[in-house]
Amino acid sequence: MSEQDIYEEHVLDHYEDPYHRGEFDNATHAHDGKNPLCGDVIHIDLKLSDDGRIEEAWFSGAGCVISQASASMLIEKIEGKTLEEVNQFSATDMLELFGPKLTPNRQKCCLLSWRVLQTAVHSPVGSASEETNGEEGDDDGNANFGGPSLSEES
Repeated sequence: MSEQDIYEEHVLDHYEDPYHRGEFDNATHAHDGKNPLCGDVIHIDLKLSDDGRIEEAWFSGAGCVISQASASMLIEKIEGKTLEEVNQFSATDMLELFGPKLTPNRQKCCLLSWRVLQTAVHSPVGSASEETNGEEGDDDGNANFGGPSLSEES
């Protein structure tokens, strides 16, 4: 079995049997994001301890094998880590964690969950920063939309 075969098997294992995929009701922090070029969507829920450690992490979403498998790998990797350790985990680290070499467009699929995580650790549940869909309304029930987020323009 070649190294590439081992990498591909590892990716498929995470896609077919993901780590902590699903809804998590006890989240203290959460965020979601999408890759508008391909439609991949990732939502991350985190339970942070008082001392800034990730006690539990879950994800949900839809998309390609790369986006979903990399989210599973990332969630498994960050559980038990401190916020400092998470902040030091770079995009390059994420690509190395994933394994197989990817084209620049496919790297975006792999890095989606990493980008969502970077915001989730700073987004307490129930805060304004968690509202990402632009569908908040005013008192008259009219929707307010402030335009696309920066992530949607890249």
